[in-house]
Amino acid sequence: MALKKTLLILGAGGHGKAVAEAALLSGKWQRVCFADDRWPELHESFGCPVVASSSTLADVAGEMDAAIAAVGNNTLREQWQARLQDCGLPQATVMHPAASVSPSAELGAGSAVMALALVGVDARIGKGVIVNAHATVDYDAILGDFAHLGVGVHLAGGVQVGARAWLQAGCSAGYRVVVAEGEVLAPGNGADWVVNASRWERVWEG
Repeated sequence: MALKKTLLILGAGGHGKAVAEAALLSGKWQRVCFADDRWPELHESFGCPVVASSSTLADVAGEMDAAIAAVGNNTLREQWQARLQDCGLPQATVMHPAASVSPSAELGAGSAVMALALVGVDARIGKGVIVNAHATVDYDAILGDFAHLGVGVHLAGGVQVGARAWLQAGCSAGYRVVVAEGEVLAPGNGADWVVNASRWERVWEG
């Protein structure tokens, strides 16, 4: 009988629950546990046990096969991933089975690709990245470490998103647009306009 593989998710909030569901549905993980700073008052989330806080990870690390930091805040996610690494926990990459990820795409450790997301041919996803539900990362696009694409973000081919940038729900970026490191785009904004406004204006001026 095959041994059950256990994933530890640091963060039992909304994104953590979504990652737990994706991990379990994928079939790669048979058991999920959470660590959350509301422990021990919080002892369960999404039907899974909360077994530690961020400061007691070392106490449970030996019981886990791998771990992932699951929080939308990019800075905090980077700090949490470092904390997991300090405890010697391998970094998991979670892909929802309803996501479409090209076999040629590269996914960094600790990244999460959520339901109905699409990651195209030769796309490169850094470590600790969130590609949220219904988001599109088309061919040759690059996402820097700890970037975050919100729900329904669409990136055309060749887009480059810098490390720790956050494109909130419904943003879009046309071909080969570059989004600066740490940039935060409000929901529904087009990165063509926000990031490359001067070039956009020159195009329309002829």
